[in-house]
Amino acid sequence: MNFEDAFKHLTDNTPFPWQESLYQRFISDRHDNIPSSCSLPTGLGKTSVVALWLIALAQHPNKIPRRLVYVVNRRTVVDQTTSEVEKYRTALQADPELKMLRQQLTDLWELPLDDKEAKQTNEKNQKPISPLALSTLRGQFADNREWSTNPARPAVIVGTVDMIGSRLLFGGYGIGFKAKPLHAGFLGQDVLLVHDEAHLEPAFQDLLVAIEREQKQHHEFREFRLMELTATSRGNGDVFTLSPNDENNDTVRKRIGASKTIHLHAANDVKKIADQIVELALEFKDSKRAILVFVRKVEDVMKVRDQLVKEKLAAETLTGTLRGMERDELVDKPTFKRFLPNAPVENNTVYLVCTSAGEVGVNISADHLVCDLSTFESMAQRFGRVNRFGERNDSEIHVIHPTEFDETYDYELRRKRTLVLLNELRQNGSPKSLGSLDPDRTREAFAPTPTILPVTDILFDAWALTTIRDKLPGRPKVEPYLHGLSGWEPPQSKVAWREEVSILNRVLETARDRNQFQRYATELMESYPLKNHELLSDRTDRVFNTLKKLAARPETPVWLVDDDDRVEVTTIGDITAGDKDRLNEKTILLPPCAGGLEKGLFDGSSNFEKERTDYDVADEWYGPDHQQLRARIWDEENVPDGMSIVETIDTNTTDNDADDAGGKRFWHRCAIDVEENKNSKAPVSWTSHVDDVVQHAIAIVRHLSLDEKHKHAVILAARFHDHGKRRAAFQRVLGNFQNAEPLLAKSGVENRHNQLKEDYRHEFGSLIDLEEEEDFQKLTDDDMKDLVRHLIATHHGNGRPHFPNPYDPEHADTENIAREVPRRFARLQRKYGRWGLAYLESLLRAADWAASANPTMEDNVK
Repeated sequence: MNFEDAFKHLTDNTPFPWQESLYQRFISDRHDNIPSSCSLPTGLGKTSVVALWLIALAQHPNKIPRRLVYVVNRRTVVDQTTSEVEKYRTALQADPELKMLRQQLTDLWELPLDDKEAKQTNEKNQKPISPLALSTLRGQFADNREWSTNPARPAVIVGTVDMIGSRLLFGGYGIGFKAKPLHAGFLGQDVLLVHDEAHLEPAFQDLLVAIEREQKQHHEFREFRLMELTATSRGNGDVFTLSPNDENNDTVRKRIGASKTIHLHAANDVKKIADQIVELALEFKDSKRAILVFVRKVEDVMKVRDQLVKEKLAAETLTGTLRGMERDELVDKPTFKRFLPNAPVENNTVYLVCTSAGEVGVNISADHLVCDLSTFESMAQRFGRVNRFGERNDSEIHVIHPTEFDETYDYELRRKRTLVLLNELRQNGSPKSLGSLDPDRTREAFAPTPTILPVTDILFDAWALTTIRDKLPGRPKVEPYLHGLSGWEPPQSKVAWREEVSILNRVLETARDRNQFQRYATELMESYPLKNHELLSDRTDRVFNTLKKLAARPETPVWLVDDDDRVEVTTIGDITAGDKDRLNEKTILLPPCAGGLEKGLFDGSSNFEKERTDYDVADEWYGPDHQQLRARIWDEENVPDGMSIVETIDTNTTDNDADDAGGKRFWHRCAIDVEENKNSKAPVSWTSHVDDVVQHAIAIVRHLSLDEKHKHAVILAARFHDHGKRRAAFQRVLGNFQNAEPLLAKSGVENRHNQLKEDYRHEFGSLIDLEEEEDFQKLTDDDMKDLVRHLIATHHGNGRPHFPNPYDPEHADTENIAREVPRRFARLQRKYGRWGLAYLESLLRAADWAASANPTMEDNVK
């Protein structure tokens, strides 16, 4: 199938000239076949680069990376990229004209039907599996693991700067230390990373460039390619943009010349700009149109919204301070739908009032815009969300601006420069008009570039030491390297609500060791991490002032959680009596009884309402088909299907009159979300599990362009990775107290009351047993022996660089083996690179996860 036909059937659109030109570059023999930058006007379908990559991968798999990582600049209401790629997946499955393309993609990873794994897959799935994996690392919906289960499968991974960036640097918000190397390896190897609206995150773009350069210099194991995508380029590097053929295309010409008449209004009173915005917005109240309002301050958003609602007008708000759950739910509201493509025709006027949270990442198109003045790149984004597709000839843009600027502040100087540029547009706000301005002057009107912290090989090494979980000198937090240090943006804090903050407080009251309790709380946060849908974010000073306004008692417990999920247990009174800076870049975890939640916002005037159930939404986390992925239950309750225990705590107290008094509580998560499943629904034999892992390992490496020696190393590691589970002590951990046959690899839920605490790492025992295996001894390549050892040592996250507790119940002399673990890690990391070694480790781990998620069950295992 030729490119044009494939593109039409995937996207339902005829390709623009730029899209065909970029595709031809992707499949060319140029060493720079992927341009470093694509600068394209808004409304021309920049997201379609995913379709271009997909067609190129199917037809020329040796010229394009196997996975595409699409980074969205901000958390926004809905991820149109995910929806767009889902449309491609549907077309691949349903459109008979795409049969050849579908087969080409399937051949890259799927096993023949007579293979064991393929048979099991067909039995467990009622519908065919798409040849394209799609995973979103953001929001209320969980990472579905499609992208990491089989790295041979073509995949699109969509995530935010924080989600993708932290994982690339061996961090990862909301994941445990065991999963961090896998995420780094699979996001940093055999990947094309597309950074959307890169000009808004210059620090992250510089970091990505540094990672790409570092990998090239050290000849990393697999390829990492980077392409920025922007409508407002800063003009650096190899820039791909429109050609004369595009400008002669009727649709392109219509969109880049879309009519948008600019009206500039001097502010009557800079302290009352919100009132003036309301006045202008109300001029459209009888228009029956979709009116977009942008203001820079959250307080002004609320003022505008309240005035519009007072006039009995339909109005919704979108701010960065909105909790993730409510932000995700906004897309289903009728008012918001009026701003989406193919919006329903209604008989009323609707308003969407936003801060910069609505400027990027949301494919909305308003009929008219009213806004205050921001910096140039921000104004360009706002203008791009008006008459986006050029369907109207009467769209208006109203901008309220100050008449004087305090030029001692760089930000204000850049706003002044923006106003000068807007005047030069002569009321024409079309993309073509914006693009005609002097690029050097427009860049001078961008928001100040943050201080970008340089990364070094020493920092990359420090971040890669994921087994060391405590603070490490020379290993700074990742966040400043993702966003830079602005110098003018105030510190931020996050807020969430969890029942355990109050439930476990009773345990704290009787605990002998406060520090021990805090360590337990920290472990619980890692086992049951906060997710984006639970969190809202705001300026630290506003969060601090809101805490002061809460009606909750001063002794109400609070957990302060840092970026590493370490917990400090304190109270509202203790926090509000101190310095607000204590909350900088922290998450304030409140019990529901503290109140403070109103329509997804942190509101000090909102008192606790016992009948409400929307405070603690930790369990409202879903996978495919809205499958609930985690739950917290009491010990007498049934374990939800597909879930396994990850944590227990005894909440018995002497206070039997407490409303929430009870016995043991169990925290559960589904197997899709848990790496180390000690508890499957039913017991799994050791032999079956090892066989399953080997089969998955064979399936994974078969379709990867690895040397045969590396494939053999992965398969050998799969055969011997769980030998340490054969120890009698470990069998007792799994509930097999007699060490009877068959030995277990996973315990069943029915054994959960009989489990012992595991104080021995079975993979360390596997290292010891490995040396006696004949097939391992036959290896003549010492480097491959080292690799097999390392893959086994690291398949649950240890061994990077050491084992914190190198202990084996059946072998006293383990010192030499333990000492060699970090030395081997250092040697192999030099050989394969940081991300390359993590990628190799993760081949075995992906096989292990896949086997754990879908175990072969045997009738004789009880």
